Amino acid sequence: MGISGRFWFVAFVFVTLSCETCTANTKDDSPKCTSSCGNIHNISYPFWLKYDPKHCSSPFTLLCENNITILDQPAVGRFYVHAINYENQTIRVVDPGLFQNNNCASIPLNPLPFFSGRVMYSYALFSTPIFFLKCKNPVNSSMYVDTAPCINISAVTATSSASQPNTYGYVKVGDMEAGDLDEGCSTEWMASAMVNSFNLYNTSYKYIHNALLFGFELHYEISEPCEQWSTNAKCFPRSIKGFFQLVWELIRGFFAPGYTIYVGYKWLPSNSTDVRWAILFNVGLLFLLKCILGAPFVIVLLIKKWRTRHLSMYRTIEDFLHNGSNFVPIRYSFSEIKKMSNNFKTKLGEGGYGCVFKGVLRSGRFGAIKMMASSKSNGEDFVSEVATIGRIHHVNVVRLIGYCVEGSKRALIYDFMPNGSLDKYIYSKNAETIPLSVKKMYEISLGVAQGIEYLHQGCEMQILHFDIKPHNILLDENFIPKISDFGLAKLYSTDDSIVTLTQARGTMGYIAPELFYKNIGGVSYKADVYSFGMLLMEMASKRKNFKELAEHESQTYFPSWVYDQYVKGRDMELGDASDEEKNIIKRMVITALWCIQMNPIHRPSMRKVREMLEGDVELLQMPSNPFTCSEDIPLARVETNIDPSCSNTELTWTLSAR
Repeated sequence: MGISGRFWFVAFVFVTLSCETCTANTKDDSPKCTSSCGNIHNISYPFWLKYDPKHCSSPFTLLCENNITILDQPAVGRFYVHAINYENQTIRVVDPGLFQNNNCASIPLNPLPFFSGRVMYSYALFSTPIFFLKCKNPVNSSMYVDTAPCINISAVTATSSASQPNTYGYVKVGDMEAGDLDEGCSTEWMASAMVNSFNLYNTSYKYIHNALLFGFELHYEISEPCEQWSTNAKCFPRSIKGFFQLVWELIRGFFAPGYTIYVGYKWLPSNSTDVRWAILFNVGLLFLLKCILGAPFVIVLLIKKWRTRHLSMYRTIEDFLHNGSNFVPIRYSFSEIKKMSNNFKTKLGEGGYGCVFKGVLRSGRFGAIKMMASSKSNGEDFVSEVATIGRIHHVNVVRLIGYCVEGSKRALIYDFMPNGSLDKYIYSKNAETIPLSVKKMYEISLGVAQGIEYLHQGCEMQILHFDIKPHNILLDENFIPKISDFGLAKLYSTDDSIVTLTQARGTMGYIAPELFYKNIGGVSYKADVYSFGMLLMEMASKRKNFKELAEHESQTYFPSWVYDQYVKGRDMELGDASDEEKNIIKRMVITALWCIQMNPIHRPSMRKVREMLEGDVELLQMPSNPFTCSEDIPLARVETNIDPSCSNTELTWTLSAR
């Protein structure tokens, strides 16, 4: 045992000897008091009525109002007490709102309680949740029970009949899963009842209302003063948990007049002299010793851990840079970076990666200086971006000019793109933004496709980007697209058809489903194809794929809506677009629908995607529904544009729409 360990042992013995030995027993020494309220007789430990004598106080307080026993706790709610079972340690309660109209139109006032932390109640075994639902259309389901004519769901939810004239009310008994909620339905309220007392399935709402009137059971926990909660001052400090609980009880006593603590063999007010002096002496002594001796050790440990983590990160980056024998970009010092950016005067953008500033390079050209934010991945994002983009050159991939590594300061220097990122031309309604023509948007999409094809097949190693989205497509002065931000990219051998990832990478709305659902298929370059398809759909429509305030509910997820339109032989509403522009958009949309197929096997390669964009729209066939899970189809059938048959088993890809 070291010096520190011997000191804490002596301190613990000293504090322990300053307290008396605890021999109290909760069951034997609890107050022998009983009372009654209405139909509840012999109310005894661990319950007591609020205005009973102080010597009868117990852990659980009940109220008696108008001869009705009431449980009223902020963490639980306000309920009528119908029965107490001391043997099973349960209390049966009923929501008071069910008695307002004395008929089945009465509904609960309290939401279903959520128990956490120090609340000493929990749901009993047979207490089952009941969900009150509001639906826009009638629902014919064995799981739903119609509330009519008992409840007018519009009146319950305070919804005006003018805004929602046709509203239907239902209840669902038991746990609610994602697939249980029909389209157009929403959960408005939750209650609880006992399944073992009533058959709640395949019955009318009146039976469910009777079950609610019977109530539901809560299980209560009785804590031993010396062993679990240590609220007995004579037991302190038998446990660390008891020590902190005792501190909390004291704090509560200062702000809650009349609050009691079990001391020795009786309950005393927490602000009494006996309780206060018994606790304050030990609390003050122990905290003083802990602050004097414990704080320096904690500070030293934190500093050592911080330095170890950062040194490891710097070493990883330096090892990578020194091992790169054919490394092309220039290494700058941080002082040069500050001078080039005029002390970081002009900010071009900001994101999770850090900030981008405008700078002037040694040659006099403008550059974009990306200052990397602090990373939790030992500099892997920096290494990944430099490793992938530092050795390649393509007209549709942003060029890395140089980098800076000095301690925790890391920067990447790129060519300056005066027209910014693609997202502002897709989403922005700003009058200052020059709108791009359909033909120009098509040319940009073709350039992005060529860039991704180069990453997949044009290098010695295949480069998977994993974050294709409008924000990462930059436009130069001639609106030529450049793929940027390789912080999530990975290098793999060209022989690897399936790659391994420890976690999903990318941005919600563009991530391929196989990165989350392993049973769909293995992760490969098809993940970038999916992301490009989502990007291409937004470029064709000049709007986000997911629109919360759509005119029609079917248009909320745009790819699904546009697929239905083309299957029915309709084109998108394009205003006064020419026939040539309509054909271009149709070519982009059909290609995008091929790219976002749920199963990666059914998606074309980027080479095939480029050929589809360059080809004749009349030769393109509509793919199967991208939002269904079909049987495996050989890749050759997709490559030759043969329309595959698809099963009716639908697999909704919700993550891409949120």
